[in-house]
Amino acid sequence: MARITARDGASIVLHTTGTGPGIVVVHGGGVTVDVYRRLAAALADRFTVHLYNRRGRADAPPRSEPYHFEQDIDDLAVVLEQTGARNVIGHSSGGFIAMRAALRLPIDRLALYDAAISIDGGFPADWLDAAVEALRAGDTARGMAITAGGINTQSASAKLPLGVQTAMCRLFLRTPIGRTMGELLPMTLDESRLIHEYDGPADQYAGITAEVLLACGADGPPYYPQLNQALARVLPRARTLVVPRSGHDAINRARPRLVDPFAAFFAAPVAPERATHL
Repeated sequence: MARITARDGASIVLHTTGTGPGIVVVHGGGVTVDVYRRLAAALADRFTVHLYNRRGRADAPPRSEPYHFEQDIDDLAVVLEQTGARNVIGHSSGGFIAMRAALRLPIDRLALYDAAISIDGGFPADWLDAAVEALRAGDTARGMAITAGGINTQSASAKLPLGVQTAMCRLFLRTPIGRTMGELLPMTLDESRLIHEYDGPADQYAGITAEVLLACGADGPPYYPQLNQALARVLPRARTLVVPRSGHDAINRARPRLVDPFAAFFAAPVAPERATHL
């Protein structure tokens, strides 16, 4: 592990593995870098993969309040500067942050998986107020159930009565990953609120000049393919990918059907118009 200094003087811990061109992973909400270690290991024979916890998680410094993604972008900028990497992977809300960052940071290639970006109301948010209210009332399990059902609209559990979903979440909260997600639920809801606030037309991202791979899972939430198609129509250098037999957590499972196309994307020669950033 290495420590670098953020723009506000805080310490960011880098978890780095592998050899080759650098890739920085911007993780999703409700988790830490621990769930991305399998992905890093799968890419490590071809790339140097840099993981770091975003603010308020594990070994990361506290985040500023009220939350805004500008601090996340500032931290990503420092990680890119210190590592020399120009490749980024973003997952879920980390994909939203990576896309906002790509509007102004020197990123050559950006691979997103289930990026939580709302285009013309395409990312569901009608569950958010109820989840926030449950959390304010001290019922983390209920808040988690509402959140999971609101986001994972395709899952069988989302169709169960809320009381049953809540009971399932109470059991889940007894597991290590469940406890982590429960502790981080306030941050997950803050990020979801901000994603909703930045809903709008896809052309707000038209200024991104990086090569972009917009990936999602065939077995994941049904709105991601439509969101990716909308983004691909306005991004000048983007393509879409639907990964078979994969859900929202497929990037953490790091099967070859996801890792191999990601590796091929990052290994391809850089187009001349981006080569000046290397």
